Amino acid sequence: QVKLVESGGGLVQAGGSLRLSCAASGRTYSRYAMGWFRQAPGKEREFVAAISWNGGSTYYADSVKGRFTISRDNAKNTVNLQMNSLKPEDTAVYYCASNSYATPIRPGWVPEWDYWGQGTQVTVSS
Repeated sequence: QVKLVESGGGLVQAGGSLRLSCAASGRTYSRYAMGWFRQAPGKEREFVAAISWNGGSTYYADSVKGRFTISRDNAKNTVNLQMNSLKPEDTAVYYCASNSYATPIRPGWVPEWDYWGQGTQVTVSS
């Protein structure tokens, strides 16, 4: 059984930083792309960032480019999201996800992501 567990969420002031981590188990983790999505109250789940199986390719939503960095450690079965210069509009529940492919075909397309974590809350105060 595949299990994804996020950690690192919390409350931070605007302009601050947080680092989210996702621990994966139950699957040959290193074969698949990994990613992060987020969902704010009353809004649809939206793509944030993704990384290919070996870390060679990364993908970002325009809203987080230059502020967020995704990385992975295949030896530890973890994927991280470093979030800098946080804004109040970044407030959401952040979800870790595992892709069906080694390299995402359409990173922002939710059905391509077949396993999800339970989410971790990120709140950015103004």
